[in-house]
Amino acid sequence: MSTLLIAGVGYYGYNTYLQRQQIAGSAPRLETAAPRAAIPEPAAQSFRCDGRQHCSQMSSCAEAEYFLRHCPGVKMDGDYDGRPCETGPC
Repeated sequence: MSTLLIAGVGYYGYNTYLQRQQIAGSAPRLETAAPRAAIPEPAAQSFRCDGRQHCSQMSSCAEAEYFLRHCPGVKMDGDYDGRPCETGPC
């Protein structure tokens, strides 16, 4: 009798486990998602924060964008829209 009881509980537990696995399998998992490719910043390698703050000191739009994103104290985005030098190199 106890063997049948143990077998019944085991069968019930195994079926419950399978149902949960099927439900979990239908939901998207973060660890199985394809990794996003990083957006390369090729120009970022050649720029460095060197104290320049104004658009007139920049030689390109890419340089101004780098300075705006990475360097403190720059004065290149007067309207705070995230785009540097609207009247300069950009």
